[in-house]
Amino acid sequence: MELPVSSRAAVSRTVAPAVALWVSVTFSVTLGMISGAIPTAATAREFRAADTQPENYPTVQALVFMGRLIAEKSGGRDQIRVFHSRQLGEEKETIEQTRVGAIDLNRTNVALIGSFVPAMNVLAMPFLFRSIDHLHKVLDGPIGNEILGSFEPYGFVGLTFYDSGARSVYNRVRPVRSIADMKGLRIRVQQSELMSSMIRALGAEPVELPYGQVMTGLATKLLDGAENNWPSYVTTDHYKFAGYYTLTEHTMSPEVLVMSLKAWQSLSDEEQRIFRDAALQSNHFMRAKWQDLEERSRQQAVAAGVAIVTDFDRKPFEAAMAELYAKAQRDPATAELIERIRKVE
Repeated sequence: MELPVSSRAAVSRTVAPAVALWVSVTFSVTLGMISGAIPTAATAREFRAADTQPENYPTVQALVFMGRLIAEKSGGRDQIRVFHSRQLGEEKETIEQTRVGAIDLNRTNVALIGSFVPAMNVLAMPFLFRSIDHLHKVLDGPIGNEILGSFEPYGFVGLTFYDSGARSVYNRVRPVRSIADMKGLRIRVQQSELMSSMIRALGAEPVELPYGQVMTGLATKLLDGAENNWPSYVTTDHYKFAGYYTLTEHTMSPEVLVMSLKAWQSLSDEEQRIFRDAALQSNHFMRAKWQDLEERSRQQAVAAGVAIVTDFDRKPFEAAMAELYAKAQRDPATAELIERIRKVE
């Protein structure tokens, strides 16, 4: 039997609000379940990572790899955005920004961050490591872990080390076969007192310049040369302006990946574990990429006609570092660390 019009209206006034309330509640619960399962743009956190190297460089690729691992392990909650090619500034500038929390993660050479973290200067000491294998044994063992653990009082958290090969001297003036050949050469060094002291002890004139300005310095002959590893020498086209490369291999100072202490403390214990694990995995990823690039860079230099000097008199180079070591070892902690590194077999 059909209800009268007035009755149907009354039922409608009663049922409609109830249906609307049910739809609203159901939609809210469903949306809440979806939000809990998939982090939204509003809930995902983005961490800024800085690297001065180009996009295809092993350290940059390692940061991108690390970012993928973190995004996966955190369910998309934590994301890393990598700024390569000096987009956030030169290394010295980005280190300071990281220390104050403006940058979250930073890949830098140990010689530069040594201005803030004293132990880093030890890893940059010339002729300290006997080989890359010796370096890896130090970094992958207790000494490496202790050094990474020494960053926090200075506003950083040490996550992992990356390879940087061996640094050697190259120039445009003459082949360097003896320490006498270094005399008077204007050699670019990192913005580091330690590196300037080393070049000065070898009889050359150190010129502290940001990495991005070296090419201009060589092209305009403001510089006679610089010192760096095979990939940096070749990928920057320095080899086109400085055709003499002497395998001094004077330092094997690694790169280090640090995180701003401020950003680190914003992570939960579980997130910190995820970041550390991802950083360690990125270390192994980077080493494989580095070895390949190092060999390809060396072959490219040979093919371009670079004069590679291997028969140089190494002992006077090492002897010239005596005063530099004497100064460093006035600090008992530094002296002990140097001795421990030398004893690693």
